[in-house]
Amino acid sequence: MASFLTWLSTLSPWLEIPIIIGVFVAAVGILLFFIEIAPRAGRMYTIIRLAACVLIPLGIMWALQSYTWAIIAAGVLGALFFWLDLRSRDGAGTLFQLFGFLAPALILLLVGLVFPVIQTFAQSMMNSRGTAFVGFDNFLWIFTQPQGIRTVVNTIVWVLIAPVLSTVIGLVYAYFIDKTRGERVYKILVFLPMAISFVGASIIWRFMYTARPADAEQIGFVNQLIVWLGGSPVPFLQVQPWNTLFLIIVFVWIYTGFAMVVLSAAIKGVPTEQLEAAELDGANGFERFMNVVVPGIRPSLIVVLTTIAIASMKIFDIVRTMTAGANNTSVLANEMYQQFRSFEPGRSAAYAVILFILVLPLVIYNARQLRAQREVR
Repeated sequence: MASFLTWLSTLSPWLEIPIIIGVFVAAVGILLFFIEIAPRAGRMYTIIRLAACVLIPLGIMWALQSYTWAIIAAGVLGALFFWLDLRSRDGAGTLFQLFGFLAPALILLLVGLVFPVIQTFAQSMMNSRGTAFVGFDNFLWIFTQPQGIRTVVNTIVWVLIAPVLSTVIGLVYAYFIDKTRGERVYKILVFLPMAISFVGASIIWRFMYTARPADAEQIGFVNQLIVWLGGSPVPFLQVQPWNTLFLIIVFVWIYTGFAMVVLSAAIKGVPTEQLEAAELDGANGFERFMNVVVPGIRPSLIVVLTTIAIASMKIFDIVRTMTAGANNTSVLANEMYQQFRSFEPGRSAAYAVILFILVLPLVIYNARQLRAQREVR
């Protein structure tokens, strides 16, 4: 899309107008296709639907330069057109029809997801030039270098601290503002950081952490507060090992809003009768919270924890923007990028494989929890 707009800007206005009109007509034509042509019965329209399952995702991939959106579009269109074809035939669909309509999505998944995973595993066992098989040497290099071990440890620290802090703060905040006057405003204030990108949030907090000499005027808000309280400026991003914790604070600042929104909705689903019964039994507010509310929202808590844990394990933007991995703050995703920039694709792929192996159990556990929730419903 960006390349198309750039190319369009290089043309004269006399050419831009008909091209824009043509794009508008094409969009209207696609809309009419879904309304008028796609639902019709007949072999010819079945062929048209099959062609649309291929051409539309390819067009989306070309326009947006995104495999992800192309795969999503192919899957949605395949299911939709199969249902339309089934309805237009007034009979049971066959496995061949289903495969035919979903084949574009399956092919895109194979090309855009399965093949890169296999290629990454293979690349992780090759040398820096990709010309010789070296087995597990790249992995041994990672776990025998102090920097490699520090990178893995930092990632584990992120996974242990960031999800817990985000979830606990979001849960407590959601519980205290539940059914209070101005609840929507309080939620908006905490959720606003979710609208900021990781890079934008990192730039904001890098300025907040900025430290100048004690005799100079402070431009960092946090250090200015410390000076006002009589302290000396602290170089937050250089103090080891606490600098990793200061980076985690940025992540928590962003994801607390996500945890708060999800858990607030779950809290509202806790039966009022249970809370009233606990109150009649003499339970105080803390006991009602721990013995009634928390068990009642356990599935949502697990989903929030695992989702934030997956996001924290893949963290890259905050570390790259604020420290670039300096002062022992690097994580797996940042080191993967750093090795790739250093023309070490084998080591970069090895970091990617380690990250994949660490994320996989969380993804599987999250999927099982979601399936269990659906079975209960």
